[in-house]
Amino acid sequence: MLDKLRVVITGAAGSLGQAAAEKARASGAYVIGLDIVDTQSLANTDEYHQVNLMDRDATRECFAALGDIDALCNIAGGFAMGDTAYDADSDQWAKMFAINVDTMRNATMAAVPLLKQKAKGAIVNIGAIGALSGIGTMSAYCCSKGSVMKLTESLSDELREDGINVNAVMPSIIDTPPNREGMPDADFSKWVSPQQLAEVICFLASPAASGVHGALVPVRGLS
Repeated sequence: MLDKLRVVITGAAGSLGQAAAEKARASGAYVIGLDIVDTQSLANTDEYHQVNLMDRDATRECFAALGDIDALCNIAGGFAMGDTAYDADSDQWAKMFAINVDTMRNATMAAVPLLKQKAKGAIVNIGAIGALSGIGTMSAYCCSKGSVMKLTESLSDELREDGINVNAVMPSIIDTPPNREGMPDADFSKWVSPQQLAEVICFLASPAASGVHGALVPVRGLS
């Protein structure tokens, strides 16, 4: 599915990033992992670069050194809740937009010139089913993920004629250790696993999805 393709995965140190990297490698890809984590290498990646994706210049420098790439999976991101939309002292808005929107935009801006040179490729983003509507005490997260999904549609409209597919997955709750810790009484069996989500991400990153443009694909498990 991804045989001999060079796939960049941001947020490669996280649970979903690692699952996507493992699936991509199993599908024949050469996986380039990017994350803020300071390490010389990372499991499931062929190449690893430490970079702060919230720093636009650093991100551009990193991508310029990568050479050819065929797909970008924008997995870097995060979740926070608890503050009201009218809380003047809350810093969740800035944090959620920095980690969910700025990282995606910076990586995309750096990757698109490389993909345009090949006149083909794919970008896969991570939206959220929960961001399809506003939820109390989750406004910052919902608005940031809503922006990711609208950016996905806009980028698809801009890049499809260049042979670049831009799509997004919309997971429900992902079964990760932090989510289990934060919601210990939940039924984890109903959540979507990182491996299930990785299957869809890698499909959208592959030539098999060349006819799919601007899709927001729900991946919700049993929830």
